[in-house]
Amino acid sequence: MLKLSAIQMCSSPNVEKNLASIEKQLRVLIERSEACKHVVVLPECCLFFGGKETQQLNLAQQKNSMENLTQSLAGLAKQYQLTLVAGTIPLLAPCGNKFFNSSCVFSPQGEILARYDKIHLFDVAVDDNEKSYLESRYTQAGGSITMVKTPEANIGLTVCFDIRFPSLYQELRLQGADIITVPSAFTCVTGKAHWQALLQARAIENQVYIIAPAQEGIHENGRETWGHSMIISPWGEVLCCLEQGEGIITTKFKRSVLTSIRKSMPILAQNKFKTSLNTQ
Repeated sequence: MLKLSAIQMCSSPNVEKNLASIEKQLRVLIERSEACKHVVVLPECCLFFGGKETQQLNLAQQKNSMENLTQSLAGLAKQYQLTLVAGTIPLLAPCGNKFFNSSCVFSPQGEILARYDKIHLFDVAVDDNEKSYLESRYTQAGGSITMVKTPEANIGLTVCFDIRFPSLYQELRLQGADIITVPSAFTCVTGKAHWQALLQARAIENQVYIIAPAQEGIHENGRETWGHSMIISPWGEVLCCLEQGEGIITTKFKRSVLTSIRKSMPILAQNKFKTSLNTQ
């Protein structure tokens, strides 16, 4: 049996504090769970959020930053014997003056299985207290999609603003994704309007489980995030949701449900708009 979990956080600009919060949630999860395989997903910016973008860049620029951040998360995956999709962490880009917003996957043995650098950057105007966001000022966009093959399921990786670009999810499904993760830090304005609708649409269109852990609450810099972490079935059902507060949601991955939905509605075979992948 495989269980799927999402952890909702209100992260701060303090790495050690956030790590302690993650460790506490994982401990509670494992204490309450029967022995089984487990995929746990953390939200975007799980180790550093609510400060200035320059602080994230400074963190990425610190000596051995990548090793320190990834080793801490790998240690938690190994300690609690689970597959951990570590939301995103800032990893320095080759140019040296920008960082990648990277989602890293760790095995139950503490090995890094994959890394996805967020492709679509949040450069928008929003009617909230921030008014505008320019993620590309300090963040380097990624250039390739990433899927992780595990014995239990194939996991496609995306991040937050990616949810508005359906072709990314279609490509992941074509590569064999059974689950797609969406660690996020949606604003309250955009979250209230679009969060659930977009998540359900991506699940329905691609017949995959969606695991979408989120940042929530008011952070140290005054930014307010929407929360409402969700896990959604391949049929578009919201299987579980945590609207507010820090915590965990969990459900079972059901291969039989996935297979039945895809068999009864063979979307891939019926798609007339072929992509570079499904024409090969």
